[in-house]
Amino acid sequence: MNRILPIILSGGAGTRLWPASVSMYPKQLLPLVSGKSTMLQDTVKRLDGVENVADELLVICNENHRFLVAQQLLEIDRSARVLLEPEGRNTAPAVALAAFLERETDAEAILLVMPADHVIRDVAAFRAALDVGLGAARDGKLVTFGIVPDRPETGYGYIRAIPQGAAAVPVESFVEKPDADTAKKYVDSGEYFWNSGIFLFRADAYLDALEQFAPEIYECCVKSMEQRQTDENFVRPGTDDFLQSPSDSIDYAIMEKTDKAMMVPLKAGWSDVGSWGALHEVRQQDESGNVIDGDVVTHDCRDTFIQAENLLVTAVGLEDVVVVQTRNAVLVADKSRSQDVKHIVDDLKSQDREETKLWRQVFRPWGSYDSLENQEGFQVKRLIVNPGAVLSLQKHARRAEHWVVVRGKARITKNDDVFDLCVNESTYIAIGDVHRIANPFDEPVHIIEVQCGDYLGEDDIVRLEDNYGREGTTT
Repeated sequence: MNRILPIILSGGAGTRLWPASVSMYPKQLLPLVSGKSTMLQDTVKRLDGVENVADELLVICNENHRFLVAQQLLEIDRSARVLLEPEGRNTAPAVALAAFLERETDAEAILLVMPADHVIRDVAAFRAALDVGLGAARDGKLVTFGIVPDRPETGYGYIRAIPQGAAAVPVESFVEKPDADTAKKYVDSGEYFWNSGIFLFRADAYLDALEQFAPEIYECCVKSMEQRQTDENFVRPGTDDFLQSPSDSIDYAIMEKTDKAMMVPLKAGWSDVGSWGALHEVRQQDESGNVIDGDVVTHDCRDTFIQAENLLVTAVGLEDVVVVQTRNAVLVADKSRSQDVKHIVDDLKSQDREETKLWRQVFRPWGSYDSLENQEGFQVKRLIVNPGAVLSLQKHARRAEHWVVVRGKARITKNDDVFDLCVNESTYIAIGDVHRIANPFDEPVHIIEVQCGDYLGEDDIVRLEDNYGREGTTT
């Protein structure tokens, strides 16, 4: 029986869920739905109990997210290789890289391609649909899953197919996002399904189709994988060749052209959580239809989504409104127009605003730092170093640092000295001192860092040693 290799696509930016989702920490890496596990983790756990799934899955993401992805998989005790796209080129090239990698060991392995940022409430129904699709995939068909629509929807593309119960059926056509009247006709006909972006096919079948219908993508990805480098569980394809690849989706590159496209109907409480309005639909609502998250006090509000990260948020008389407060920004929007948040993000990007890229809290492979205050000549941060983690051995040319441990215990390297600091103990790192923070202990250590100098940019750093392969970099 063919082995199933999950391919988790984790490269999206999730701009419609700004300000919670930012480019350095997008929605699939956030606990937006359950409040506990992230969307990536939920996607992986959805496969629990499915027979013949490979012990080691494959996640496709970009360089900036690699340590976050690895950490989140470690938290749920999952083994994975992480394939690092040099740059986003849509789904057809991304999956081609994975298929080439898998074909080297098992050409007939079945690839289950799943975006990391979808919600599926009825996991049993998803697994049942997966069982249906496996038969067709083993026979060399290219299977996609069509969501049985419960309303006219203008935000999704559609698949036209003639349903035969739960069976896999040939795809008649793929249809672009319709207007409202057309969407209603689609739903009433019973022959149109939302395009889920979930696929199931053998590695060799996908690559054969790609070579036939999108040879330029095929050739670029072949060459890119020939130049790949492997660093522990990270796989880095060759950049130059990959960047020559056209940017195209699996739908456009293959599925619309092949006669082997099959669709399995899926009715499992699916959502792509593409906006705050969509998130409101999948979250637990109170008796007034409100979704409340955080320190929030309301009066006479209905059908409203309010999320507070670290401040008290109060609201009176709101209806069908989204309010999202983060440490970086506040969003207020008409819920019916929450898809238009992307226009705000585009405007902020054109101004090169950091709020679209980073939270105030910035994550690193060793933990995180939070910028508490930033003024001319000084900056205050809170560092959190995870158990077992260690920062790079480094020095700075233009700033000095004062460290105070406020929780836990740290092991400090300062030039030739190595010593431990406990709560309410401190040390001073002069300009040019070679230094490092390590946490060989069982609990996270919290350190308040005060930087002083004429330049406080993150690029004022010389890394002499680094456990995460960042020697010579400034990120």
